[in-house]
Amino acid sequence: MSQEPGQYDKVQAQEKWQAFWEKDETFRPLDDGSRERRYVLDMFPYPSGDLHMGHAEAYAMGDVLARYWRLKGYDVMHPIGWDSFGLPAENAAIRADSHPSDWTYANIETQVRSFKRYGLSLDWSRRLHTSDEDYYRWTQWLFLRFFERGLAYRKDSYVNWCPQDQTVLANEQVVNGHCERCGAEVTKRKLNQWYFKITDYAQQLLDDMSQLEGGWPEHVLAMQRNWIGRSEGAHVDFTVQGREEPITVFTTRPDTLFGATFMVVAPDSDLAQELVSDEQREAFDAYLTEVKKTTEIERQSTEHVKTGVWLGRSATNPVNGEQIPIWAADYVLADYGTGAIMAVPAHDQRDLDFARAYDLPVRMVIDVDGTDPAETGVATSGDGAYVNSGLLDGLSDKASGVAKITGQLESEGRGTGTVQFRLRDWLLSRQRYWGCPIPIVHCDVDGEVPVPDDQLPVRLPMLRGQELAPKGTSPLASATDWVQTTCPKCGGPARRDTDTMDTFVDSSWYFFRYCSPGFEGGPFDSAAVARWMPVDQYVGGVEHAILHLLYMRFFTKVLRDLGMVDFDEPMLRLLNQGQVINQGKAMSKSLGNGVDLGKQIDEFGVDAVRLTMIFAGPPEDDIDWADMSPASSLKFLQRAYRLASDVASPVGIDFASGDKDLRKATHKAITEVSTLLDSGRFNVAVARTMELVNAARKTIDGAAGAADPAVREAVMFVAQSLSLVAPYVAEEMWAAIGLPPSIANSQWPVADASLTVDDTATMVVQIQGKIRAKLEVAADITEEAALELALADDGVQRSLDGREVIKVIARLPKMLSLVPGK
Repeated sequence: MSQEPGQYDKVQAQEKWQAFWEKDETFRPLDDGSRERRYVLDMFPYPSGDLHMGHAEAYAMGDVLARYWRLKGYDVMHPIGWDSFGLPAENAAIRADSHPSDWTYANIETQVRSFKRYGLSLDWSRRLHTSDEDYYRWTQWLFLRFFERGLAYRKDSYVNWCPQDQTVLANEQVVNGHCERCGAEVTKRKLNQWYFKITDYAQQLLDDMSQLEGGWPEHVLAMQRNWIGRSEGAHVDFTVQGREEPITVFTTRPDTLFGATFMVVAPDSDLAQELVSDEQREAFDAYLTEVKKTTEIERQSTEHVKTGVWLGRSATNPVNGEQIPIWAADYVLADYGTGAIMAVPAHDQRDLDFARAYDLPVRMVIDVDGTDPAETGVATSGDGAYVNSGLLDGLSDKASGVAKITGQLESEGRGTGTVQFRLRDWLLSRQRYWGCPIPIVHCDVDGEVPVPDDQLPVRLPMLRGQELAPKGTSPLASATDWVQTTCPKCGGPARRDTDTMDTFVDSSWYFFRYCSPGFEGGPFDSAAVARWMPVDQYVGGVEHAILHLLYMRFFTKVLRDLGMVDFDEPMLRLLNQGQVINQGKAMSKSLGNGVDLGKQIDEFGVDAVRLTMIFAGPPEDDIDWADMSPASSLKFLQRAYRLASDVASPVGIDFASGDKDLRKATHKAITEVSTLLDSGRFNVAVARTMELVNAARKTIDGAAGAADPAVREAVMFVAQSLSLVAPYVAEEMWAAIGLPPSIANSQWPVADASLTVDDTATMVVQIQGKIRAKLEVAADITEEAALELALADDGVQRSLDGREVIKVIARLPKMLSLVPGK
């Protein structure tokens, strides 16, 4: 379609500049030490199909900063790669009777074309895929380093199991009791699984958040703190008749021990299996079957109706010698703490609800507000006077009560003060094919034996189609020729581990690999990491606020302890972009409200779509595409381009002789846009650029005309500012005013301070706190001159009503406050 005079051809511009950037390697960093480095990183995509509207927003945000920092003179690394292992590829291969790599790499190439079309300033020389052998070789190498340090281990445990996908699910992958991917009802299954011992780093993960304050959104830090869940309290031992070892429970309120009237253990724990009496075995087994049908998230819900069964055993309360019954109940989890709790129903609502349901005793031991929970049904919490509490009676200070009872327990050998975390170890086993194989062999003689480094990678065997179908175990188990191997330690027969790693493992270290792609001496070159990291800006969705961000922080700390990096935190700043919705709801096929990114680009062009995304609001806010107008964005971009086509002054002209008002507008814009970009207010920066476009057009259409040097200066900055959000039109503008490509190689201007100061200002005159006049005054007005002008104003005189001014408070040139006499 032909363009009107003075318009840029959005399709031709896209093709032209994509080719130029690729041939010129415009966005490949120098990495020669000549400039200060900046590392901008986007959370890398999963190749599930072509790019969608969410990608369009997220990657536009990161590109703004990458391009801005480049213009500011930094050597910028802005890499791209793909998180390319995962279940969707495996399911697609089963349906298509193909190999997961076919679907994966075809989708990657589709996304590559879209990323390039979208005009992102990416360094393609650093491209990686986590499913490439030269990547997962190093994922396995890192696993072995964790294994050597005791940070990777196996244990039997109940896990969320999807019967359709036939694999373990993390708690976060279970939604309302169903698999988030396929919708099947999730069950519980006991499996021997691999874990990373992230709990060893729980305190460090908490403490080091102080390094992230101000750089990460506070709500993300709060989510991580809550997930880690540090609690101070005590381990308390309860003896059980006929059992040699006591049952140890963790409590944050050991001062309430006198109110412990029963004990609860997790029904799916080994402890419950051990404690249940023969008489109660049948009832317990039936109850456990029902518990396995619920998820841990559901069991912890405050709305969940708590159920349980008596185990036919009792324990001794260590502070008063009372025999208290032991129950199994679903609101206690096997993997939290010791899997057992002391129940103090008067002061814990969950315990009280359970006690009332099963007619168990309720004893108040802290008088908080004079009410008895046994009568009201409402548990009381907080400080108060201790009652029914033996040695604590007469005290009313919680800290003193906790210290006294803890000291008593420790002196009697019945307990110790301790710290507990809600965080549990990272379950990383997956019973699927398309993932990184775990580099361990199992030998009947030597047990778990690591694969030697020089035998890495342990490659995936070639399975496809129905060979990948769920069978209750990992598809790798059916590859008998692959499974059967030789023990590296004794040379005898051994079996490969048939689980693959959670893809969160792959994404916990990819940002290190970008620093030295292709490095053969390890997962990364430590010297290159020292040059580029920590990452200066990380951009991605808030849905990863807990697991991914927590896991990558954990990995970094382990790598630090291995001597491979010299910092504690991998990402200095984090930007969570909002969601792109439509008609008030998340886009989905079922709602029929999806918006096709490709069609939007075809109709309006990349620049208009990117500009619409950035201008819609603050980066963290959701964007409702139904309220957006890419057509209006395109009209604005054409207006901006016409400025460039109108410029009539020559390249290299001295701007000093240009129109003063436009020069002032330009230099104010430089200052304000820079400040706004530095603070992440990208949408307001665009608004300031739009204002400068209007000011430049006014000068061109006025007496000064297009030949005025100030017009060229203004248009140059408009183009540079727009290059951050609309790179194609910016390149066209730069070329139209006779400047060499690429605008990405230009230098961000420095504002002339003398041109950012206003000549005049509006001075507010107040009398007794009330505004009586607003006067236009010189910006450098003296107090004497300001008072003279104020007293000459009729409104001020009427307000003074003949009274003498006895005090003047001046905040010039903005404010003058007069205090009259009586």
